[in-house]
Amino acid sequence: MSEPVVLIEVANRIATVTLNEPGRRNPVTGNGMISGLLDAFDQAQRNAEVSVMILTGADPAFCAGGDIKEMADRESVFRKDPLAVADSYTNGIQRVPLALYNLDIPTIAAVNGPAVGAGCDLAMMCDMRVASERAKFGEVFLNLGIIPGDAGSWFLLRRLGYQKAAELTFTGRMVGSEEALELGMVLEVVPHGDLMARARERAAVIAAKPPRVVRVAKRLMRNAERMDLPDFLNTAAAYQALMHHTKDHHEALAAFLEKRNPMFLGN
Repeated sequence: MSEPVVLIEVANRIATVTLNEPGRRNPVTGNGMISGLLDAFDQAQRNAEVSVMILTGADPAFCAGGDIKEMADRESVFRKDPLAVADSYTNGIQRVPLALYNLDIPTIAAVNGPAVGAGCDLAMMCDMRVASERAKFGEVFLNLGIIPGDAGSWFLLRRLGYQKAAELTFTGRMVGSEEALELGMVLEVVPHGDLMARARERAAVIAAKPPRVVRVAKRLMRNAERMDLPDFLNTAAAYQALMHHTKDHHEALAAFLEKRNPMFLGN
């Protein structure tokens, strides 16, 4: 039997999700990738033993985006009436940004190779990105006569600001790893062989924090994107009141005063 197109592994409070169709450079369409990703994200969200998720691709690519051959196929959904095409986006690829955005755990994209089109957007949907020296990013939709239909514009604008996002969107050009670092698309660029170790190192720092507080902090940051300051302060006060009553908070205080390492249990 062939391997699943999405793999998930959980260890040390870190879930590692891998796009796993390397022969086709891990496209998100034409292979069950979308349903596989949604299932993996749901597993990570519901597992109280997970505090952070790494998203990566099986070499040589991170994700090639949509299957262009499928788009060109006269029998594909893309050649049906516009309402059917719109429904295919709503019920297909657009479920991915919603699922990623709604995760309560922080997400790190370990970009191991080209991230193109929807693949670029998938990386930008994560909270943080670490890139291999082999990574490339391309918001290439306009080159194919289409627009980012997967919320790519929404995420790119928020990650980079309007001017940088506009330039990448309107030119459709590829960006190498070093330029991606300069643009702020990634936190750092590392040698290809060190990528997963570095991503796990960053994830381990997060996984060592109180588990419930990590998830609430992620919710608070989501709220900050869409609330005005007075409403946000009310939300922060309510969340903070809950956190003051957790056992992990009391353990953190005791460990600080006793000059020892805390032992967080997620309660």
